[in-house]
Amino acid sequence: MLVLGIDTSCDDTGVGIVQDGRVLSNVIASQALHAAFGGVMPELASRAHLTELDACVQLALEGANVNLEQIDVIAATRGPGLSGSLLVGFTYAKGLAFATKKIFYAMHHLEGHIQSALASDPTLEPPFIALIASGGHTHLFDCAVSGTYTLIGATRDDAVGEAFDKVGRLLGLGFPGGPAISKAALAGNPHAYPFTVPLRGQTGFEFSFSGLKNAARLAVEARDRGEVTVSVADLAASFQRVAVAALVTTTARAAKRLQRRVIVVSGGVAANRALRDAFAVLEKKEGLRVLFPPADLNTDNGAMIALAGFVRAARGEAGDRFDVSVVPYWVLAG
Repeated sequence: MLVLGIDTSCDDTGVGIVQDGRVLSNVIASQALHAAFGGVMPELASRAHLTELDACVQLALEGANVNLEQIDVIAATRGPGLSGSLLVGFTYAKGLAFATKKIFYAMHHLEGHIQSALASDPTLEPPFIALIASGGHTHLFDCAVSGTYTLIGATRDDAVGEAFDKVGRLLGLGFPGGPAISKAALAGNPHAYPFTVPLRGQTGFEFSFSGLKNAARLAVEARDRGEVTVSVADLAASFQRVAVAALVTTTARAAKRLQRRVIVVSGGVAANRALRDAFAVLEKKEGLRVLFPPADLNTDNGAMIALAGFVRAARGEAGDRFDVSVVPYWVLAG
C-alpha cells in the first residue's frame, strides 16, 4: 500500500510517501523568510506553500521512485494549525485525490506526530504514552488501543518550543530558538542559574512554561544591569535543564501511574539532545522503552501524515468526504 501525505499546518511544506509503513521519501521545504520577523508570519507562510507544494509532490514521487497512478491513499493535515497554511495543502490534497479517484484521509496533525515513531519501529503497538513537544504543542496522550488518544496532560500556557524560541530571542541567539539554545548550552553550566522546575509539586500531568520564560527574562535583565555575571551559555544551559526536567518528570509520572512501559516522544523539541539524554537515563533507570522518530521526522513533515494515514488504511477505515474543511483548532480525541 502506497500512501502520500501532505502537511502544511505551519511554515514547513511537507510531502512524504510511505509503503506499508516504510518511509520511501520525505520532502520538506522550510521557509527561512520568517527569521527576519522572529516568528512565523501566517500570510507569508500560506503564500510560500502555494509556491512550493507542487514541486514538493513531484520530488517526493521521484524520491520514492513511484508515479501518481501507483498511489493508493492521499492523506493531508486538516488541523490544527494556521488556517491559511492548512487550506493550501488540504485543498490541494482533496483535489488530487478527487481527480485521481484515490482514497482521501483528513488527518489530525498530532496523530501524525504520534505515528511518526513507526518509522523507528514498524512493530510499535499500543498501549503507550505519547509526549508531543513542539513550538505549538506540549501534549501528553495515553494511547491504550490503536486509534484511541486520551489527552491526560497539556500545557496551561506556552508550548515548550515557543518558550525555547522566546528565550532564544531574549538571549540574542536568533530564531528558531530551540537549536540555538541547544548549541549555546554545550558551553554552559546547566546549574549556573537557579531556575525552578515548573509545577514540580503537582500530582497531575500538566505543563507550564510562561513562568520559566518570565524568569529567563528577569535573569537577562539582571545580567544586563550587572547584577549577575552569568554568561549567555550558562543561561541557555540552565533554562534547557529545567525545561527538559519538566517534560521528563511529568511524562515519567504519567507512565508510572498508568503502568505504561513504552513512551513515544515526538515533535520538534524531540530533536533536543539534552531531552534525549534525559529520557535515556529514565529508560535505563526505570526499565522503560523510549522511542523517538528519526531526526527528519521530528519537525512537521508529510511522511508522518502518510504514516498516520497508513495506520487508518490498515484498520480498513473508509475514506473521508471531500466536502470537509480545515479545523485550525482541533482537539485530538478518540
